[in-house]
Amino acid sequence: MQKNQLSNDKRWAEKNREHRNYLTKRSSARGFIKNSATIEDLEELKELISIREDELKKDPNE
Repeated sequence: MQKNQLSNDKRWAEKNREHRNYLTKRSSARGFIKNSATIEDLEELKELISIREDELKKDPNE
């Protein structure tokens, strides 16, 4: 069963490349924030998040 699961996982990853990349980036960002970010990093990220929120409110299809 383990071989089947690995095969299924690989097939899913190939078919869902964009979503897999999204999940990887999201996980990296969360890990950085939780484990490595300094106060200065967090302040910069807050500003970037605010800018991104404004962009998405203007055009939610981005």
